[in-house]
Amino acid sequence: MRIGELAATVGVTTRTVRHYHHLGLLPEPERLSNGYRDYTLRHAVVLARIRRLTELGLGLAEVRDVLADDAGKELVEVLTELDEDLARQEAGIRERRQRLRALLDAGELPAEGPVSPELAALFAETTPRLADSPMAAKDREVFALIETAAEPAQRERLMSLAGAMAGSPRTTARVNEVYALLDALADAGTDDPRVAEAARAIADCIPADLLPEHGFDHGDSFLRALYADLAPAQAAAIRRALDIVTGEGP
Repeated sequence: MRIGELAATVGVTTRTVRHYHHLGLLPEPERLSNGYRDYTLRHAVVLARIRRLTELGLGLAEVRDVLADDAGKELVEVLTELDEDLARQEAGIRERRQRLRALLDAGELPAEGPVSPELAALFAETTPRLADSPMAAKDREVFALIETAAEPAQRERLMSLAGAMAGSPRTTARVNEVYALLDALADAGTDDPRVAEAARAIADCIPADLLPEHGFDHGDSFLRALYADLAPAQAAAIRRALDIVTGEGP
């Protein structure tokens, strides 16, 4: 058989056949006097077995082990390991589908989504009461980032505090005030007197439970990225607020 005939017989492409030659999975056939490869029934049998094994999900390195005469693993052992791996993948897919279903059942997704059902519920509760503010939108993005990156215990504490704050009309009014002050600093200089006013308002909104044990490190990669994403005066106000709540600023 020619290579095209072999490929058509087994249901693969000629490129696949050449790839298996290159990897050493399929032996090279003898060449006829005209230079063409002369494939035999044995080549078709081996190629068909490779196809069956790969369709089961085996990687080509595992296929090589199965085909080798001195294979370190018996076929049943390789297939058992594959079955266990597929079972883990199935469990992971079921968990992901449950999370997706919870998000879909929650109704309208926030613009920052997908987020956890808990955070989506918090956004749904608080967003209508907050000002239509560019800084409020950025705050939601940062909140979603923190929820994703935080350790489970930190995430649970953060959600608990945020939920408690969300239920307070007084806190909502203070947060709206902060957003307005920060929005007003979008085109201001860092020496604008409103920076100090915004810093004090921000500091008043930061719960003591969120303060780190050893203060804030302004060189921290997250804070540096946050400052870089803000206007200079906005970044200055937040930096000064963090210094105020840790006792390092006026």
